[in-house]
Amino acid sequence: MNTNSKVPELFGSMVFNESVMKDRLPKDIFRALKKTIREGTALDPAVANVVASAMKDWALSKGATHFTHWFQPMTGVPAEKHDSFISPNDDGTVIMEFSGKELIKGEPDASSFPSGGLRATFEARGYTAWDPTSYAFVKDGTLYIPTAFCSYTGEILDKKTPLLRSMDAISKQACRVLRLFGKECKRVTTTVGPEQEYFLINEDDYKQREDLILTGRTLFGALPPKGQEMDDHYFGSIRPRVAAFMAELDRELWKLGILAKTKHNEVAPCQHELAPIFSTTNIATDHNQLMMEMMKRIAKKHGFVCLLHEKPFDGVNGSGKHNNWSISTDTGENLLEPGKTPASNKQFLLFLTAVVKAVDEYQDLLRVSVASAGNDHRLGANEAPPAIVSMFVGDEIEAILEAIEAGETYTDVDKTMMSIGVSVLPPIPKDTTDRNRTSPFAFTGNKFEFRMPGSTFNIACTNIMLNTAVAEELRQFADELETSKDFDSALAALIQREIKAHKRIIFNGNGYGAEWPEEAAKRGLLNLKSTPDAIPYYTSDKNVSLFKRHGVYTKVEMESRGEILAEEYAKTLHIEAMTMLDMLKKQIVPAVISCSKELADTVAVKKSIGVDAPAELDLVKALTGRTAELLAHQKALEDAVNAAPASTQESPRYYHDVVIPAMEGARKTADALEMMVGEKYWPFPTYSKILYYV
Repeated sequence: MNTNSKVPELFGSMVFNESVMKDRLPKDIFRALKKTIREGTALDPAVANVVASAMKDWALSKGATHFTHWFQPMTGVPAEKHDSFISPNDDGTVIMEFSGKELIKGEPDASSFPSGGLRATFEARGYTAWDPTSYAFVKDGTLYIPTAFCSYTGEILDKKTPLLRSMDAISKQACRVLRLFGKECKRVTTTVGPEQEYFLINEDDYKQREDLILTGRTLFGALPPKGQEMDDHYFGSIRPRVAAFMAELDRELWKLGILAKTKHNEVAPCQHELAPIFSTTNIATDHNQLMMEMMKRIAKKHGFVCLLHEKPFDGVNGSGKHNNWSISTDTGENLLEPGKTPASNKQFLLFLTAVVKAVDEYQDLLRVSVASAGNDHRLGANEAPPAIVSMFVGDEIEAILEAIEAGETYTDVDKTMMSIGVSVLPPIPKDTTDRNRTSPFAFTGNKFEFRMPGSTFNIACTNIMLNTAVAEELRQFADELETSKDFDSALAALIQREIKAHKRIIFNGNGYGAEWPEEAAKRGLLNLKSTPDAIPYYTSDKNVSLFKRHGVYTKVEMESRGEILAEEYAKTLHIEAMTMLDMLKKQIVPAVISCSKELADTVAVKKSIGVDAPAELDLVKALTGRTAELLAHQKALEDAVNAAPASTQESPRYYHDVVIPAMEGARKTADALEMMVGEKYWPFPTYSKILYYV
């Protein structure tokens, strides 16, 4: 197939999108469904029946025999239960049926999903509810219907529901603000373009590493002679095998209506990135979940395994998921677009001020939203931003804000032209901001790039926090400005006051600099270096009030999510520690002893014929000493794991303070032994083999 000419035809071919709906639905039904999608209104059951019938007929034409309510429980990984379309006739035959009731509501077993104490294990009933704003699609012979998920008693058990609520919250408050500028819109939506980083390694190497199989990262591994210091992999020529994988991935994503746009090699060996075009936040969340699933599946067809862990290899870049976030109206206006004269664009400055205030006041929530055992390894090193939340706005925007704060007029309004110094190349307009790779939250022209989320993350959490925090600031602004007698003077005073109050969060400098943590502390910014440091902030009175006020979470729902985060952190480290012990006992220690024995036998044979072997003898002694050291670390790690508290409140801090140091000690010694032991003895592939496959 000539893919180039078929892309428009291919794109969305497996999606029940607006074009399909328009063709298959009666005009009045189509208009009613569009109203629901556009304005977030409830869907009439009669309309749902017609939509369900059309959706079923379309799905059957695409080879589907089953349907599933596709939802995102608190595991962060999509869940699905498949039901066939068949319905029995009295004569023993079957027909294919699908009702509006089945479309709108499903009833999966909810007992084994994390609930953080919201429900007892024996309380199994849960409900899924269709999200009509995210298109259904066909995959592997099944019609997938994106849904929300809640318990029998109404508590939310998923990541989709609070995301939709947060989108409603920011839409409501943004529309209030826009009315003050004389603009009428029915809905404001946040949009996201999540850049996805990942590693591809040979499947044969993966299968030989218990740590990769069970934890997603290497728990042992000495640094190879070459890492990423030459920067030759970054944006380098893509290997043919990888290019073939990327081409197939693009095709499969395009079929599902996913706007896969940019692909390239990343900094670390074997590391790559895929970036989509922006979509509405809930759709972008669904698409990112599908993207990760398809990456893993298609990688195996090409002899690879796709690693999505934030830090699969020590000493080289980890993988993140850059959350490019913006706000747009239903008329297509980007509310974070500065325009040609941002200093005089009062609407832009007000929305920018709302984001600045939100990030400053809720920096703790943004940090919690990216907290995990895996991401703790990544933050603060190898191009990942530090754990201190700050904002980069670029020189021009910062100068404008400084002028506003000082009550002065910003005068440097000329667009700078950049000369490259080659006569054949014309001067080009210079962007008003550079890209600060060390900034967690950077303004990049008409959007903010939040660089802290980890590569495995479901982006719903980050965007729930961001949407709700900005909604709160817009609410406060609207309350104040709606009662003002002179809108223009009140607006100017508000922007000036809030910039002065929250300018501490703006930092355009080097986030990796040794002086930045000290400067951040002076500014009063939080430095929550680990997940256990961040967890308590989740349920602070300030944050509980925020979510309750906007109807996104109840206090109980927040407490449950805090408990789930704590449990997940401790369980992750427990699995890693147990895997490490298993590899030490069954693989590494026997390998080192085997090598030592052969060396000792060599020394004994040489001595028996009157030949001294001082070098070999020294190596045997060194190996013996290191082996004893490793066994001591193994014992210390085992003792640490066995002494871990069962309490959800105590275990995260214990695993961070006690188990992680014990794991690091064992790894350091094991990695030193890897450099001493012959390759034929080492029980699994080393970094050199994994990262530099041929």
